[in-house]
Amino acid sequence: MRIPAATGGLWRCAAPCPIFPGKKYLDWALADPAGQGIDAVRPIRDEIKTRIEALIAEIDSPQEA
Repeated sequence: MRIPAATGGLWRCAAPCPIFPGKKYLDWALADPAGQGIDAVRPIRDEIKTRIEALIAEIDSPQEA
């Protein structure tokens, strides 16, 4: 998953995504949930939630100059 850190999320797709200079991109290696059962999808969902919570905490923290 490619995430522009300060703007929300972009989901990977077959088309190339634009790169904007000065933006921080996070490339999260996550399992593809397509075709998997609920027991396989829940840990993926939980990992996304954990990473988003950490990203929000990072964005909300005071920035060093």
